[in-house]
Amino acid sequence: MPRKTTSTAKAEPTPAPSTRRQQLAAKTRDRMLKIAIREFADKGYSGARVETIASRSKVNIRMIYHYFGGKEKLYVEVLEHVLARLREAELAVTLDEQRVDPAAGILQLYDFTEGHFSKHPELLCLLSWENLNRARYLKLSRVIPAMSSPVLDKLRTLIRRGETAGTLRKGIDPLHLYVTLVSLAYFHKSNAYTLSRMFDTDMLAPSWQAAHKNQAHELVRTFLKKGSIRELAFSN
Repeated sequence: MPRKTTSTAKAEPTPAPSTRRQQLAAKTRDRMLKIAIREFADKGYSGARVETIASRSKVNIRMIYHYFGGKEKLYVEVLEHVLARLREAELAVTLDEQRVDPAAGILQLYDFTEGHFSKHPELLCLLSWENLNRARYLKLSRVIPAMSSPVLDKLRTLIRRGETAGTLRKGIDPLHLYVTLVSLAYFHKSNAYTLSRMFDTDMLAPSWQAAHKNQAHELVRTFLKKGSIRELAFSN
């Protein structure tokens, strides 16, 4: 009778069934969320259908309610997800390092915001839909308001450093500045189709977008500069 041989190699441990189920559940949930982002971005809250999201996610509609609790909660999570992705990336921009010139750091934040909107047009659409709804669903989120404070803190640090060094004019409000930066990065993208039609100019063309970005830089630099027209007006 042949002798049995014993292998010295150890078999790879088999993942516990619960772990596999958890991984599969996480992937399923992530897939549904990604499909929901596209659906809500394209059609808004009223136009989007849970049935469509479930069908495109290749799951039973009951899975939407199981993972998210319904259409409204799913939509709020979509808003939280896209805004959290923006905030996380914003906070990764090293604005408050001592070696960063304050004005250059502020322009760096503008460049990031402008680039993020270019890469994530779904965010522009979702923000536009939510503005039409007067932030009705945004108000249901408890986490979104807390996301913005760290960004304002970074801007506040840059402004204070610039004022102390005498490189930025005095009296710049962080929130007004942030809204201005976002406006300069947002409007020409969110309204590009209508503006292009009205003025017979392709405003989504890379060359036009680049020229507008350069103009935005000039506007921000002039606004921040010590001795600017606005500062002189307030000093009289």
